[in-house]
Amino acid sequence: MLIKTGANNLANASPLSILTNLPLFCGYALYGMSTVLLVMALRNGQLSILYPVISLTYVWVTLLGVMIFKERIDTFKIAGVAVIVVGVAVIGRGGKT
Repeated sequence: MLIKTGANNLANASPLSILTNLPLFCGYALYGMSTVLLVMALRNGQLSILYPVISLTYVWVTLLGVMIFKERIDTFKIAGVAVIVVGVAVIGRGGKT
């Protein structure tokens, strides 16, 4: 969300404007931190469980896009989000053995 907000605020894409754009900078900083946390999680976690959970990002982005950026949601997006949620639930349930 921060990267999108920062990108919307860019008048021109010069290196200086990108570095001084606070939402864009913070968005990429958080993205980097999430990568570090993913590497740490992958050390002890199951890849087949962690990556499907990461796919829930698509669900959050869709919901926040609708709420914050007033994006339209149609039947196909709702169906796609539902498939992701059900898929992650099924995989998560199977990982408890």
